[in-house]
Amino acid sequence: MTETQKDLPLPCPPLPGDLPLLPARMINEYQYCPRLAYLEWVQGEWSENSDTVEGRYAHRRVDRPSGDLPRARNNLSPTGVDKAVARTASPNGGAHVSAEVEVDSDIAVCEREAHTSQTSSADEVNEDESARIHARSITLSAPRLGLIARLDLVEGEGERVIPVDYKRGKRPHIPRGAYDPERVQLCVQALILEENGYTCDEGILYFAESRERVRVVFDEDLRALTRNAIDGLRMMASGGQIPPPLVDSPKCARCSLVGICLPDETNYLRLAETPPRPLAVPRDEALPLYVQARGAKVTKKGETLEVFVEDERVQSVRLIDVSQVVLMGQVYVTSATLHELMAREIPTSWYSFGGWFLGHITGTGHKNVEIRTAQYRASFDPQCCLRIAKGLVIAKIQNQKTLLRRNWKEGDLPDDLLDGFQHDVRRAQRAGDLAELLGAEGNAAARYFGVFASMLRRGNDGESFAFNFETRNRRPPTDPVNALLSYAYSLLVRAWSVALTAVGFDCYRGFYHQPRYGRPALSLDMMEPFRPLIADSCVIQAINNGEVRPSDFISAAGSVALTDAGRKRFIGTFERRLSHEITHPVFGYRLSYRRLLELQARLLARHLLGELPEYPNFTTR
Repeated sequence: MTETQKDLPLPCPPLPGDLPLLPARMINEYQYCPRLAYLEWVQGEWSENSDTVEGRYAHRRVDRPSGDLPRARNNLSPTGVDKAVARTASPNGGAHVSAEVEVDSDIAVCEREAHTSQTSSADEVNEDESARIHARSITLSAPRLGLIARLDLVEGEGERVIPVDYKRGKRPHIPRGAYDPERVQLCVQALILEENGYTCDEGILYFAESRERVRVVFDEDLRALTRNAIDGLRMMASGGQIPPPLVDSPKCARCSLVGICLPDETNYLRLAETPPRPLAVPRDEALPLYVQARGAKVTKKGETLEVFVEDERVQSVRLIDVSQVVLMGQVYVTSATLHELMAREIPTSWYSFGGWFLGHITGTGHKNVEIRTAQYRASFDPQCCLRIAKGLVIAKIQNQKTLLRRNWKEGDLPDDLLDGFQHDVRRAQRAGDLAELLGAEGNAAARYFGVFASMLRRGNDGESFAFNFETRNRRPPTDPVNALLSYAYSLLVRAWSVALTAVGFDCYRGFYHQPRYGRPALSLDMMEPFRPLIADSCVIQAINNGEVRPSDFISAAGSVALTDAGRKRFIGTFERRLSHEITHPVFGYRLSYRRLLELQARLLARHLLGELPEYPNFTTR
């Protein structure tokens, strides 16, 4: 029987001094899944799930700093301890100067059995209190190793210390008592303590749910595994290449970043082997809050948003139930409200009263600069722009044909109309530049809107604003149908701008639509295949179901616009359409259009970053 050869250590080359220190938690993530560590550490991605919330709750006590970590006599890195002392300052500004001996029930279980037994009675405290260590939430750095960690609990006596790391859940029943990522994270804390002059031979993993401790000995095998993980993460980060996703791994099901990583979707589009599991299809119950009353004011009170009109409260909604805030016209938002919305990463969008999208804010913006770098690089490549634009236009033409088939009210679609769309698709495929592609799209749009009225309910003869449609016109729209179409496209631009910004794109730099001041070119690009499926479908539904009526429009100076009541009802139609669930034609699972926009934005990012050979456009049957 031959022995398995161990991996040879591959130390990372010296790094420039301006790079940030590696957090111990990132070493844990790298040992668990290198791709997860890259997404969080390099690209700045983060998403909550039940496990992360439970973990934060399990740390509620140890996250409150208390106690001091005194300087070791053989301290090799004095700045590390100085940082620790600075970070353990009390809320009133003064630093704690005495070790805390008070313990709560969950800490006591761990501490009673620890090798450095502590007593919770003030009468039994050792006379040499300065030699005892009992400190919580200590931030400590090791500049020589390039590491930093926040230690949940450090206890010990003299210069011999034991780090205690809190974990949610129950102790796993495996031979070593814990999985390698947790053991490695604890060993990183030991390396940091040792650089700061302490002796650290073992540590403790405390599992909050089962209230059990697991003793971890820092032997040579664990130290070698930890150093390999540290060097591996550094080289991966400096290389700038995201690791491939795990293949059909059980780890993905509980990962909070599965909806960002898209492991199954990426593997399926690259290899076309195993259909993806429905891992990345969360249902978000939060919905946009629209405020369109003239002179309205939006304020924050506790955990709720309140809307006032003429100093009278007309609406109150919990912040947890709000996904976006959309302000139409002259609406005032208090500074405290904007601060809270930005802190919670809830986008706030502004429209003119007539429905023109003006812009939105999302706080400091997304940290994933790699996506924007890839976006800018591709946008200056004419061939790349043409390739992406062709896919968008062809998908739009196909979806226009699908919508006509679904809503055609005069029997089957004429063969010459179908042949015309096929001709437009072939012309788009042969286009040699964006101008030629624009001509193919224009021909298909003229063909589509030329028969658009065949999908609408006929107006009554006695109505002055019958829903009759002849051709597409805008700026300003001259009939109710065009007014609805323009308004629906404006709402769709906002939805795409929010989705793209949330993923990390710059929505003002596109591939098909050329950049122009104040125009979200990438949002206009990405909405092309979704104009028929979302915007046009909303218009057809609102008219045919009587959700908007001819009386919901006003005409002035040759233009037509929605009234306040009509706009409110149409917004409801649009939001219901975004919440409508469909079966994805490629991945096979069900998801809403709202989630689909984010999914397509992330697939575009995967393509631009080189993980997918082509951007998979969405077309439905």
